[in-house]
Amino acid sequence: MQAIKPLTRYLANTLLCVLTSLCDASALAQALPSAVQAAFTRAQVPTDAIALLVRDADGRTEPRLSHRADQPMNPASVMKLVTTAAALDLLGPAYTWPTPVWVDGPVVNGMLQGNVIIRGQGDPKLVLEKLWLLLRRLQSLGIHTIAGDILLDNSAFEAPATDPAEFDSEPLRPYNAGPDALLINFKSVVMTFVPDPLTNSARVQFDPPLWGVQLQTSVPLSQGKSASNGACGDYRANLKADFSEPTRIRFNGGYPASCGEKVWPVAYADPASYNARVIEGLWRSLGGQLSGTVRSGTAPAESATFEITSPTLAEVIRDINKFSNNVMAQQLFLTLGLPAPATPASAREAVRQWWQRRISATDVPTIDNGSGLSRQNRISAQQLGQLLQLAYASPYMPELMSSLPLVGVDGTLKRSKASSASAHLKTGSLKEVTALAGYVHAASGKRYALVAIVNHPNAAAVRPALDALIDWAVMDNLAR
Repeated sequence: MQAIKPLTRYLANTLLCVLTSLCDASALAQALPSAVQAAFTRAQVPTDAIALLVRDADGRTEPRLSHRADQPMNPASVMKLVTTAAALDLLGPAYTWPTPVWVDGPVVNGMLQGNVIIRGQGDPKLVLEKLWLLLRRLQSLGIHTIAGDILLDNSAFEAPATDPAEFDSEPLRPYNAGPDALLINFKSVVMTFVPDPLTNSARVQFDPPLWGVQLQTSVPLSQGKSASNGACGDYRANLKADFSEPTRIRFNGGYPASCGEKVWPVAYADPASYNARVIEGLWRSLGGQLSGTVRSGTAPAESATFEITSPTLAEVIRDINKFSNNVMAQQLFLTLGLPAPATPASAREAVRQWWQRRISATDVPTIDNGSGLSRQNRISAQQLGQLLQLAYASPYMPELMSSLPLVGVDGTLKRSKASSASAHLKTGSLKEVTALAGYVHAASGKRYALVAIVNHPNAAAVRPALDALIDWAVMDNLAR
């Protein structure tokens, strides 16, 4: 009987709409489920700031719920679904990014009489461990000293320089790092703090090592203010870190003794010099010597001496979607704009053409940088629903679905209060934007494509409403 009331309201709204010519069939909005409507009301978010769509993943029947589904809205990081779905279709899940290395000269008694050249090809996950293996491979060739230079070629991407503080005034947040064909360790520094009561100080370890940067390796312990639940409070504020000078990282405060071991990643203050500092710092930490410098250069046309390879695309999109990694998404987006030099414009054109071939020749979303970290993106719930249906029918559906956070289990949905493991959904969050899109695994055994986008000053308060929507979609055998 409970399912009759929403149906009755929907029929009444539809009849009124038709009789008064206030809308057409494509714009009909269904009444929201009562629990969902109540949660949006508590969040003080009106229904005209919301777009919702719940329909069979295979698209064979009419939507269970469609509310303002044709309205273009800002989806925040849900836009990563477009980037990753397009990449799976265009590149395939086994695609990898090579990073070729040239040894330009003979090796005599452990000394390379020439240069080392490293060319970036867009690897989104060239992390510290992979760089260590690259340098160890050089040493395995008998190289201990490089008499020339280490040349870095990042010409595969032609991305405009960006101000990391421009988007949200948080220049030290790693997610604000810009893309780079030779993106090493996300251009970030990871600081690990380990308290040592015997010395009344905390040791500070910096990874990766940065050549030419003074690093403060200990800070005094402070008592701090422990919360009743055992938390140590805002230890970052207590440290009073000073990152204003790229050649020095220091702390003017103390580290709370109650915090235990903590890890704090930050974006390096001078991203343009980051690669050179990391490569020289790591090479020297391995016992290598360098007579020249690390600088920009051009890779030769002949075959490389060796290359290292990224994880597969199927693995990379798990990091992109489960943890909403913006810079990895932008790396992937620019990859779609290759051959070199790939630009944001060429990447946008590649995705536009893909959308027109695979989804709609006329109804194309507005895509900025592929990550969702933008105020220019616009896509409707209906368009996202079409994307999800296309992906569901694709042979790469398992790879895309498994890359999405699992409700209440992992990724950005680990703290969701909806039914645990009931859905694989990509989240999106910006100031005044909250969104979800993905697949719900219903109690009946059916799968639904679910999309929810909220653009409103109170968008951050709608998480309970979205949890209620997921639960409503799960319980389809009771809702019909």
